[in-house]
Amino acid sequence: MSEDIVARIEANPKYHELVHKRNSFGITLSILMIIAYYGYILLIAFNKEWLGTKLGAGMVTSVGIPLGVGVIVFTIIVTNIYVRRANTEFDDLNAEILREANKK
Repeated sequence: MSEDIVARIEANPKYHELVHKRNSFGITLSILMIIAYYGYILLIAFNKEWLGTKLGAGMVTSVGIPLGVGVIVFTIIVTNIYVRRANTEFDDLNAEILREANKK
């Protein structure tokens, strides 16, 4: 890209809006993922007895198994949320910024 186009993109308020939205959304989802993952790890480290509790009489599955699966499912959901928003709102805003920069 030419320096002129780069300067027009950086001067566009929509570019700054895109950067702010994308960064804040990514940080929010990252914090949620860190809480879920490290929360599970901390439970393993400090509350093994509770995680080892059987779900019911005569059952083999303990509380830790569905929680571990839940962390994996939560990861898939968070990834899906980010990809959907990136492919719609962020990509649309990006295309609009590039159109405006190439017009002038």
